[in-house]
Amino acid sequence: MKPAVLTGEHFFTGDVACAEGALAAGCRFFGGYPITPATEIAEHMSARLPDIGGTFIQMEDEIAAMASILGASWAGLKCMTATSGPGFSLMMENIGLGICTETPCVVVNVQRGGPSTGLPTQGAQSDMMQARWGSHGHYEIIALSPASPQEIFYQTITAFNLSETYRLPVLIMTDEIVGHMSERVSIPSAKDIKTVSRLAPKGRKDRFKPFEPGPNGVAPMPTVGQGYNVHVTGLTHDEKGYPVMSVEAQDEMMKRITNKITNNLDDIIQTQSYRLDDADIAVISYGVSARTSLSAVDEARKMGIKAGLLRLITVWPFPEDQIRRLANQVKKMVTVEINLGQIFLEVQRCAGNKIPVALVGHPGGTIIPPESVIDVLKEPV
Repeated sequence: MKPAVLTGEHFFTGDVACAEGALAAGCRFFGGYPITPATEIAEHMSARLPDIGGTFIQMEDEIAAMASILGASWAGLKCMTATSGPGFSLMMENIGLGICTETPCVVVNVQRGGPSTGLPTQGAQSDMMQARWGSHGHYEIIALSPASPQEIFYQTITAFNLSETYRLPVLIMTDEIVGHMSERVSIPSAKDIKTVSRLAPKGRKDRFKPFEPGPNGVAPMPTVGQGYNVHVTGLTHDEKGYPVMSVEAQDEMMKRITNKITNNLDDIIQTQSYRLDDADIAVISYGVSARTSLSAVDEARKMGIKAGLLRLITVWPFPEDQIRRLANQVKKMVTVEINLGQIFLEVQRCAGNKIPVALVGHPGGTIIPPESVIDVLKEPV
């Protein structure tokens, strides 16, 4: 049996670092379907999982891939799949099923230019609103956005920990640029990696309710076959898991699957602030675009422009309160992203009419150069 954690210094692409992060987090099942630019994640998992006692299955399509990880999760395994834009669209129905059934798993979207087949081999950040509202109905979701291969390693571990803690699919919204970027990745020893596993049920099995919230709003999760009476359905259901077609049951279920996120925002949302203490202009960015934004902020400072950066590590839930506070502190906000303004609209909504909010974006295919950001930062406030 080979080690699950490859402790040491490596030169990995983002896709390979993502796969290694999953293995370090305890992932032992991957169900996927090849698609550019996420295929390398599946390829790496197919090679590594059998050597550590895990299972890799190539499914017939992305619909089946998402279904397979939901089933494997209820069998007690930590599970992941990876895809890109068109496959992400196909997974949406079963992502909604995972939310309704409160099934922990991780879904990686290595974004590319779209819509439709679009630019299969070139990056974008244009699935960010699909990540939030791609499945039907109202729900809460957690989505992380890594900016480097090193960070995607750690964020994949974080994604698994969040999925196990709050019992839901967690999204990693990376992109082709980070996915195919090769950089040094340091992997610590297994004992230094913090992992979280779902809370196991206790007490009498005949009285167990699989969807009865615990103290943090999340129900313990049994493994199918342990002797608990478990009914898992995408229909509106009560705390026992049985379908109940009533307004009252819908209200109770929706409160359960939304409150466990909205009541724990301080523990979920992560951001990183850079040179914001005295900033007149705040740049808001995430993922690969935050890398070029960081360079633009430093260059602007050399020009005497007081710019700072708020990097969104967690994009969903959106850090609304932080953006609102920032809008009271600075004179202008600039959102940088590789799309035509998806997170920009969220920033604009939270800033209200207090300050101007500008967008630096394009529809995909390459990074946003720092010069494009600097041009906007140089405009009069």
